[in-house]
Amino acid sequence: MSDRREFSWSVIFIWIALLSAGLIAIYSATQGPVSQFLPDYIQNNFFRQSMWIALSAVALFSIQFISPRTFQEGAYIFYGVGIILMIITLFFGVEVSGSKSWLRVGPLNLQVGEVMKIATILAAASYLTNQRNKSAQNLKTAAVSVLIFLIPAGLLLLQNEAGVAIVYLALIPVVLFWSGLPYGISLLMISPAIIGYFSILDYTWAIAAAVVLTIAIFLLQRKTWLTVTSVVFSILVIVGMEVALNQVLQPHQRARIEAFANPSLDPLGAGWNVLQAKTAIGSGGLQGKGFMEGTQTQLRFLPEQWTDFIFCVIGEEFGFLGATFLLLLFALLFLRLLYMASNQNHPFSQLFIICVTFLYFTHVVINIGSATAILPIIGIPLPFISYGGSAFLTNTVMLAICLNLDFNKRTLSIYR
Repeated sequence: MSDRREFSWSVIFIWIALLSAGLIAIYSATQGPVSQFLPDYIQNNFFRQSMWIALSAVALFSIQFISPRTFQEGAYIFYGVGIILMIITLFFGVEVSGSKSWLRVGPLNLQVGEVMKIATILAAASYLTNQRNKSAQNLKTAAVSVLIFLIPAGLLLLQNEAGVAIVYLALIPVVLFWSGLPYGISLLMISPAIIGYFSILDYTWAIAAAVVLTIAIFLLQRKTWLTVTSVVFSILVIVGMEVALNQVLQPHQRARIEAFANPSLDPLGAGWNVLQAKTAIGSGGLQGKGFMEGTQTQLRFLPEQWTDFIFCVIGEEFGFLGATFLLLLFALLFLRLLYMASNQNHPFSQLFIICVTFLYFTHVVINIGSATAILPIIGIPLPFISYGGSAFLTNTVMLAICLNLDFNKRTLSIYR
């Protein structure tokens, strides 16, 4: 095998294209005619994002000089430090929009839950690949792997940061499946989320989904206990959603979920965000209304248009073509990372890159799904596009580590 090492410049070009699209959208959402409706600290978002991008570029460049073995050997240390920081944030953090998930570091507010994604993926990948005989088919190994994600997810829930916690939980089936968990058990783990989603729309659809999933699990594994477990889980989820919607959730929380299913029930309240988002995207047409010409954006009808609903800005001002171009960029990034993972010699590198790819994919699906009313509004940024320094830095560092591992794949031995 050749020792020649090649740097994946195509990924860098995609990264530049995505951040450029994000800066253009943030500029329009904060510096255009809409600026007259925004406070000064929101108008400064474009300049703050530019500084975070510069800092992230330095981090991306610097990480390429780190030994790839450092990421595996230091994974548990990074994870431990991250957990300590999350606990400190829980008690001494800065509260932003009802979420106490920010820690002031000098002049910067750092969202620790975002940065912790890096340490969590490193720790899980290191744990599952540091010995030949570790596999998710082993119950103890699977339990420890799940716990690695559950601890930071639990701390995030205590910080009232449910959106980011969901991303951690979404990675669990991916890690276990990629590490040897049978197909049927992997499907069982994600089935509650699928059934819960359909329960919000209609209980008939939820029951149908439960039946289909149970049949699929039986055909994949042919084990009675697993099929029975699937039936029990399905019943618990459907009944649990009914109880939660009618007895557990607060009125405003229940209104938000009901607005997802039918936003016209409360068009000036809980359904406002969904209706305005769909109006903005729909009014863009094929080519869009033009840069800083979107009425929903510039008249400040769109909520959080520089973060959670930034896709609507792109859809309104650059139309179907602009939105499609953005989706193609993400698709190219995912395909390039998957190809990169398939060429790795070391299972640690492979699992890390797979997790990062799926994390990006989860963010894209949830963010755009929320903006287009396919999913409930959760409040997750669009990678490299939405305003948010901690998220942008985290996503860039993860990408930088992927590039480092790929560049050094010939020199990173499988087992020492």
